[in-house]
Amino acid sequence: MTDAAHVAVVASWIATAIGIGLWLWSWFGTKVPLQRQRLHDCGIVLVFSAILVRVVMQGRPLGVFEWALMFIGPLFIAAALWRLARTQ
Repeated sequence: MTDAAHVAVVASWIATAIGIGLWLWSWFGTKVPLQRQRLHDCGIVLVFSAILVRVVMQGRPLGVFEWALMFIGPLFIAAALWRLARTQ
């Protein structure tokens, strides 16, 4: 039986794959600038939130790189969500 931590890590890897897919689709799949920006922002939210979940769930002391991600990740997420809200 799996525990909640394992489910969260697996879900974060799935969210990372979907986010990277959205990034790729925004770069190569669409030519509409507004749609491209929205897909890129959705990918940013998914990828950075998934990274934050994996950093929190790793179970070891955080290094400099992890602390930088813990600070920069929410900033990127907030900026992408703000742009998504402004381009409804």
